[in-house]
Amino acid sequence: MTQQLYWGDIHNHCGISYGQGSLENALAAARQHLDFCSVTGHASWHDMPQRTKDFEFVVDYHTEGFTKLVGNWDMVRQGLESANVPHEFVTFHGYEVHSSEFGDHHVLSPSSDLPLLDATSPSDLVAKLAPRPVIVVPHHIAYLPGHRGIKWQAFSPAISPVVDVYSKHGCGMSDQGPYPYLTVLGPRDSRNTVRAGMRLGHRFGFVASTDHHGGYPGSYGDGIMAVLADEKTRQAIWDAILARRTYAVTGDRIACRFRINGAEMGSEIDDDGSRQIELEITACDQLDRILIYKNSNPWKVLGTDALMLYAESGRFKVRIEMGWGRSSTGFLWSGEVRVRDGVISSLEPCFRGKSMLEPIPDDVDDENVNALDNKVIEKTASYATWQCTTFKNPSTLDSQTSAVILEIEGDTHSLLDIELNGKKMTLSIGDLLDGSRGVNFHDFHSEAFLVHRAVPERQFQFQGEWSDTLRETPCDTYDVEVRQTNGQYAWLSPIFVSS
Repeated sequence: MTQQLYWGDIHNHCGISYGQGSLENALAAARQHLDFCSVTGHASWHDMPQRTKDFEFVVDYHTEGFTKLVGNWDMVRQGLESANVPHEFVTFHGYEVHSSEFGDHHVLSPSSDLPLLDATSPSDLVAKLAPRPVIVVPHHIAYLPGHRGIKWQAFSPAISPVVDVYSKHGCGMSDQGPYPYLTVLGPRDSRNTVRAGMRLGHRFGFVASTDHHGGYPGSYGDGIMAVLADEKTRQAIWDAILARRTYAVTGDRIACRFRINGAEMGSEIDDDGSRQIELEITACDQLDRILIYKNSNPWKVLGTDALMLYAESGRFKVRIEMGWGRSSTGFLWSGEVRVRDGVISSLEPCFRGKSMLEPIPDDVDDENVNALDNKVIEKTASYATWQCTTFKNPSTLDSQTSAVILEIEGDTHSLLDIELNGKKMTLSIGDLLDGSRGVNFHDFHSEAFLVHRAVPERQFQFQGEWSDTLRETPCDTYDVEVRQTNGQYAWLSPIFVSS
């Protein structure tokens, strides 16, 4: 059986605990653009700091959220279980536990009878939940030691085969990586990063999740995970997670295969004298850099010139991005595109929910906050139509735009007839190879859409093979970082090669 890539978000929140939006709306959003998900409630914090005058609100919203989840737990389990449809859309059960000492973790399980239990550590929780199949996934790991960052000294791959390396909190790969931690919880600390854990000899795979708190799993740009699984069923995806056939992306669904001596990412293999490394990438935008790490040090660095290995072909990526403007309540987009003298071979939605992380005082609990009905309505070989809602960008560094990415088979003469909310434009692939084209709806503080520069296949497709015979440690570890020119990343789970 040929394994397939499936995309999911196993850590996100809604109004079942603290957060906003209904479980029903969260699952409806997830079904539109994900293959699998878990909608996660906040369950406990065994070593929460004492309630003081300065932190009354923080302590209160946590404890109230925990109590709310207890009252909703049967409804949550029933909702997740009824949403699970093998081969169509897969759900998992789970909840989040906080810890100042051990860091935050979310429990994940294929079991529909998962109980809410308190524990003093991740290992204690897993022991209490036995014999149910469960894992605990460390989240936003790079916060300071003792301040809800991971405690590597207590880490166990037996209960945590994968680690969350990216979310709305930022990127925890290293203290020199992109997307620093900027929330009220503080900065990232090098001692608690992925690189620090790997240098200690820990073995784990990489995933990403949104940690969105507004009932919109998979919100674009906040992090989702890929799994390489035999089929779209709960058991097959669970097996893939346990085997670490996973990787993390920030938003764009960069398709990757990474093998050593034929073994997939996440594998543990024995050295047979030579490590034959294979890497295949189909990006969503122009590739900018690929870094292959060996023992957390750069082993192979491929820049833009080295990546353009393919001759000009008849495949192009075209991104249509919508948003901007001043609307804080939402601007509804209705879009369509017709392609002449070409074929739409695929369409990838990049839809966002209204951004939410931690609650703030005087928040109004709105169960329909992200009942947006973002969706691809129709897609044929020559036509596609979609709808989505966007919001005002909250800052110059925080986007709330949405997009669709078309893959078009054609040539420079292929034409795109684009219409968004009555605004029309016709552009050729040749026009878009020269650069992007945008349209404002009004003269001032206006919503707008942008048809990005077309990306030919030679800039988004890569395949490479290398051989390595040097043994550096008793277990050499290889992993991969992929960066696009638009700032979107993928981090591929390691392969462990023992001498």
